[in-house]
Amino acid sequence: MLLLGDGVALNLLIIAIPAALGAFFAAQAAGRRPRPWTVAWAVGGLALLLVPALRDADLPSFLAVVSALALGSLALHGSRTWPGVLLGPFGVFTSLLTGVSWGWRGLRDRTGGSRGNLGSVVGVAVVTAGLLLVFGALFASADAAFADVLGDLMPDVSVADGPWRLLLLALGVVGALAAAHTAAAPLHWDRIEVAPGRARGRVEWALPLIVLNVLFAAFNAVQLAVLFGGYDAVLKKTGLTYAAYARQGFWQLLIATLLTLLVIVFALRWAPRGTPGDRGLVRGVLGTLCVLTLVVVASAVRRMDMYVEAYGLTRLRISVVAVELWLGLVILLIMAAGVWGARRLPRVVAASAAAGVLAFGLLSPDGLIAERNVQRYEDTGKFDLEYARGLSADAVPALDQLEEPLRSCVLQSIAEDLRDDDGPWYATSWSQARARRILDDRPLTDNWETCNQIRQDLMYR
Repeated sequence: MLLLGDGVALNLLIIAIPAALGAFFAAQAAGRRPRPWTVAWAVGGLALLLVPALRDADLPSFLAVVSALALGSLALHGSRTWPGVLLGPFGVFTSLLTGVSWGWRGLRDRTGGSRGNLGSVVGVAVVTAGLLLVFGALFASADAAFADVLGDLMPDVSVADGPWRLLLLALGVVGALAAAHTAAAPLHWDRIEVAPGRARGRVEWALPLIVLNVLFAAFNAVQLAVLFGGYDAVLKKTGLTYAAYARQGFWQLLIATLLTLLVIVFALRWAPRGTPGDRGLVRGVLGTLCVLTLVVVASAVRRMDMYVEAYGLTRLRISVVAVELWLGLVILLIMAAGVWGARRLPRVVAASAAAGVLAFGLLSPDGLIAERNVQRYEDTGKFDLEYARGLSADAVPALDQLEEPLRSCVLQSIAEDLRDDDGPWYATSWSQARARRILDDRPLTDNWETCNQIRQDLMYR
């Protein structure tokens, strides 16, 4: 109620820790004991909430919060299979209503069902809050330094914010009770059984995949020939520019990677499994397809790198490259599962996705974009001023390296956003605090005419 009304940063982690402890003690009281994977999910979910505490950009923080909720669901349910991993997050939503009644029953049991006992609990809470309020106000009025410390720590709540704060209180209580109820009595999604498909004959199953492998091999051979033979001949023959050739192929290769994963899933469903020869055929055909797909992944990443060299780095480009790299990792995990077994594959894939989101946030996409584009400006003199002005406070350290007056022109809009979003400490990310410190040390020069001239000059370079 007090912490979430002013923005999202460290306050998410502050709120999540007691909610996680409540779920832990509820599970312990119900006879459940934490297992290594449960601890890993819980620690990973809390670690993901460090991203909004450190970064100012919206996309990494959004992905981190969603992933933290997913990992928290896995920790509460203890899922192992694909149905458990994919459907687990819905289990928490089913507890949003049942958790409230469960919590009320528990409260009545703890107080012996007596209104007097319940009233004593409420009375203790009221007396405690009153003592803190009275003596806190006395100490604050007695010492200005203590008043400043107390003012920085305490949220600034006005009467007009009352309905919004009460709604946050209700959401927080209901959410914490839902998590605790799920931990005490989880839905057993792992009991959902997916029947294997009817096994096909060797020719019926393998022939389409062998033909697909030949097509992949031919494409990869052309890619290697172009790589070692140079792009000039290809560009001259096709009439495409260097950047157009790179942009033309990346999205198709990304879709091809996704479709290959679907092909592998359906192929495993209908694969012959009766004899050692059948299992060897499955490993050989699908293993070859996975290896060839990894070459496609490498080709897609190389094409995007070419495009970035020509036009610079953006949020979309760095995001899709991250997705392509993760898909390549999933293919490696599938290959490993073909050798050592697929029992842990659902959890490992989920863990790799969460680790990727955490790394994506901690590496700071906006910071990398700014660094790459500043370096490109120093090498070529080309710079997308309008795009750089839309970056978050994460980009300030890199953009601060630009020469004046370009530095002030780029950082102007970011500085205005920081002034408009001057929230309390618990709703301020580390990147925002660092950016404010940099801008205070080196104030910006405000010259609209100069910035407009620079923008026009950069457009024609």
